[in-house]
Amino acid sequence: MEEFIVDVTAQNAQQVLIEESMKRPVVVDVWAEWCEPCKQLMPVLEKLANEYAGQFLLAKLNADTEQALAGQLGVRSLPTVMVLKDGQPVDGFAGAQPEKEIREMLDKYLPKPWDLKLQQAQQLVADGNLDEALPMLRQAYGESDERVDIAKQYAAILLEKNRVKDAETVLGKILMADQDSDYQQLMAQLELKQQAADSPEIKALQEAVNANPEDTEAAYKLAVQLTQSERHEEALEILLKLLRSDMGFADGAAKQAYLDIVKAQGAGDPLAAKYQRKLMTLMF
Repeated sequence: MEEFIVDVTAQNAQQVLIEESMKRPVVVDVWAEWCEPCKQLMPVLEKLANEYAGQFLLAKLNADTEQALAGQLGVRSLPTVMVLKDGQPVDGFAGAQPEKEIREMLDKYLPKPWDLKLQQAQQLVADGNLDEALPMLRQAYGESDERVDIAKQYAAILLEKNRVKDAETVLGKILMADQDSDYQQLMAQLELKQQAADSPEIKALQEAVNANPEDTEAAYKLAVQLTQSERHEEALEILLKLLRSDMGFADGAAKQAYLDIVKAQGAGDPLAAKYQRKLMTLMF
């Protein structure tokens, strides 16, 4: 059921009031044509239902045409509004109420913004679109004050993208009390990623740079190899050092590689923002 607003009848009551409330909150508005407060309240509820765009279902029940159903719900005055979750009433009020108070009531039962982002990210992951899921998870992680379940899902995608240092930072903030089997599994993946981080090509180039820090050609090749392994921050640090010495290094290829890495992180990525600032400082 995709509707935001429905009329409740004896025929659809099971589906609307029970089955649908297992999926999302159902706000039942019991009203009648002769009820003036009902006419004041209903437009407010309809506005909220459309604004929240399906986060809850507004179920309008006409007490005159559905007397038996209104009786089963224990309605004694009009208008009566009740919130159903999992087939049970969890909240409500009688009489017309200000919009502000209705919003406050709804906010107790509706998904938080970060939960909606988490759901979207999970769908993107299921579809194999990790690049779009990652910024969504990052936002959910930050907005939720680094909630543990979101932190673990965020770290899992960071590991999938070989952003090992970022994953290590996220996992490092999880308190011991929350270090369950999922956490242990992620830590095991982190350790494996760290052990396998250096390919033979990367090791050889690192040795060359360590032996001769002035070998800018080896440094540039190392940055390229690190980028291909999605070790972006290490690559950016090397490229930034090269650009400090020569903004036009490798006929501008170093600067372009730097900009490409930053752009690939996506809008709002902390790593991208950090290195955008560093480049701007260098240029101006």
